[in-house]
Amino acid sequence: MSDEDGAPEPEPAGEGGHRRGWWRTAIPMTRLVVVLVLIVAVVVIAGVVAVVAGPPSEDDLLKQAGMTGKRELLIGVKDDQPGVSLLDRKTGRFTGFDVDIGYLIASDLGFRPDEVRFLPIESEDRERMRAFDPRASSFVTVDLVIASYSITPARVAAGVNFSAPYLVTEQSVLTRKGHPPVAALSDLANETVCTISTSTSAGPLPQAGIKNIKLERGMSACVDGVMRGVYDAATTDAAILAGFAHDPRYRGKVQLHDIGLETSEKYGINVGANDALRTLVNLALYRSWHDPGDERWEDAYDRDLRVEQQDAEPQDVAVDTQPAVDKPAVRQWPWQR
Repeated sequence: MSDEDGAPEPEPAGEGGHRRGWWRTAIPMTRLVVVLVLIVAVVVIAGVVAVVAGPPSEDDLLKQAGMTGKRELLIGVKDDQPGVSLLDRKTGRFTGFDVDIGYLIASDLGFRPDEVRFLPIESEDRERMRAFDPRASSFVTVDLVIASYSITPARVAAGVNFSAPYLVTEQSVLTRKGHPPVAALSDLANETVCTISTSTSAGPLPQAGIKNIKLERGMSACVDGVMRGVYDAATTDAAILAGFAHDPRYRGKVQLHDIGLETSEKYGINVGANDALRTLVNLALYRSWHDPGDERWEDAYDRDLRVEQQDAEPQDVAVDTQPAVDKPAVRQWPWQR
């Protein structure tokens, strides 16, 4: 019943002074707590499953690759290829497209430019990743080989652990200025042709009927031989030969010929047995290719290779867009599978 003002009377207290109906609030609160506990448990379990069964994170890969806490990154590069990788003997400084790609990779691995050291490497040493270290006066094993190293099935079968391609070019021919046009390798059948030992450029020469083949350890020796009249022609990748045609020492004295080979030369980075490092290198290349705001590759191409095109005509120096890179399996979020 109501009092005189019409207000309802309070419910009578039960045993212990508690009012009837307390459970109406207590039970929903208990249910809420249970639900929250279940949600937290699911998130924790999902996180554990992702960490155990999902791809590694970038930090995981850096640790697995031995990059965490590493003070210096050693990269094997060629030292006699203008535009690709050239050592200035006076300053000790390396320049060229391969060198710039080395800095790109190193930056994404967490190394400053002054923490990267480039060492000269011969073609025959690229597979075993052995480069000469002037400081130690001996050969050392480098972390990466970025040395105009073409990806081929034979090299992969031999155990070379390549990254994704970072440049696409093709085989070309260099002769002295005024040499008759060379439309195919077979046009050189009766001439003396020089190339680099262990290079992919040597393979097609016997098939083209060229019998007088000379092998040098570096392309600079081949080009110098052409200039001295020892060799009639030199052949290797257009990206390499264009650098010589653009070099002030040879500009206007040599010419390139487009020989129309259908096969492409795709340059890759040798990381040795370090699979975690391979994933990190591919991640750096993927970011460079995928991110429209990342123009490090394009800047390197313009600076090192595009400037050579005028001296390489009618030969195309290289494809002027970065090769597509598949997204590596690297976890960005705890729940990512």
